[in-house]
Amino acid sequence: MKLLYIVPNVNNEGGVARVLSIKTNYLIEKLGYEVHILTQNEGFSPLFYSFNSSIIFHDILLKGNFLQFFNSFSKGLKTKIKAVQPDAIIVCDNGLKAYLIPFILKNKVPLILEMHSSKFIEERESKNKILTKIATSCMNIFKRMAIKKYDRFVVVTSESSKEWNIRNTNVIPNPLWFTSEKSSALENKKVIAVGRHTYEKGFDRMLQIWKKVIQKHPDWTLEIYGKSDGKVDLRLLAVNLNMLENVIFHEPIQNINEKYSEASFYLMTSRFEAFGMVLIEAMASGLPCVAYNCPCGPKAIISKNQDGFLIENDNESDYVKAVETLIENATLRTEMGRKAKLASEKYNIDTIMETWNQLFIAIKKN
Repeated sequence: MKLLYIVPNVNNEGGVARVLSIKTNYLIEKLGYEVHILTQNEGFSPLFYSFNSSIIFHDILLKGNFLQFFNSFSKGLKTKIKAVQPDAIIVCDNGLKAYLIPFILKNKVPLILEMHSSKFIEERESKNKILTKIATSCMNIFKRMAIKKYDRFVVVTSESSKEWNIRNTNVIPNPLWFTSEKSSALENKKVIAVGRHTYEKGFDRMLQIWKKVIQKHPDWTLEIYGKSDGKVDLRLLAVNLNMLENVIFHEPIQNINEKYSEASFYLMTSRFEAFGMVLIEAMASGLPCVAYNCPCGPKAIISKNQDGFLIENDNESDYVKAVETLIENATLRTEMGRKAKLASEKYNIDTIMETWNQLFIAIKKN
C-alpha cells in the first residue's frame, strides 16, 4: 500500500516529527508499505530524527501574499498527488492549509486528518480576550465543517475526541518509540522537563513554580531540554528569578530516554496538549509525572494520585505542594514510578500500529 503524509515540516525536534518517524519507519520495515512525505518550503532537511532511507520526500515552495500562497499550495498539492498516486493521504497539520485540503482535492483519494493539538490551542497570549474568543469560535465552525469532509479524523486521546465531537473520529494514541526493562532509581535530586520553549508549553509557569520549590529544597535541580521559538526567553526569566543554579537548559537530544533515567520525576506545565508524548516517555522510564489538567492530553494519560499528580490548571500552590510531596516522600515516588511504568505499556508500538494498519486497509476498500 502506498501512503502520502502531508506535513509542514519534519526537520525539527518536535513531537509530530518524532511520531511520524516512528510510524513511517514501522510501516515500511514491519508492514511493507511505500511511504511518501510531502513538506513545504524545504521542511525535510536536515532531519533531526531518523527516517527510513526508502521514504520518498517531496516539497512545495510557498511564498507571497495569501492568494499567491494558496494558489501555489493548491497547484503543488494536485501535481504531487498526481505523480505519487497514493492509496491514502494522511494530513498531519493544524494550520489553515489542513482544513482547505478537502475543498482543494474533493476527496478523489481517501483523506485522513491526524490531529496532534488541542482544539483550544493558543500559540501566544491573547491581549483582547473578547476578539480572540469570537475569532476562535468562527475558526472552530470552519474547522468542524472541513473535518467532516475528511474520510477519517484521527485523534490521540478520547478526551480530544470529546473536544471535537465529530462522528467520523478514530482514537489512536501515539506509540512509544523505546522500551526499557530498567527504571530510574529515582534517587537523584534532579527533575526533568522536555519541550519547545513556546507559550503553549508553559515553561514560564514552570519556572515560577520551581522558584518556590527551591526556597525549601535548594539542593534540587530542574533540567529543561528543548529549543526556543525566539518568542520566549526562558533563560532571561531564570536570570530575573535568580535561579540559574537550580535550572539547567539543554538543547534537544535524540536519546532523551537516557536523560529520563537520570531524573526522579517529570514536570509538565503546558497550557494545551493534545497528547503529551513526553509523559508516556517519562512513564516508560519509571518516572512519576506532575502536570496541569490542561486541554486535554494529560488527563488521558495520568491516573490522578496513582502514577502522578494532575493539578487543576493554573493552581500554582497545589502544583508546588505536589512537587514538594514527591521530593520529600521517596516511598511515594517509588510506588508512583512503578505504576507509571506499568501504565506506559498500553502504548506498545505493535498494538498501535496494527490499529493504523487496519484503518488503512478499511479506507482503501471503501
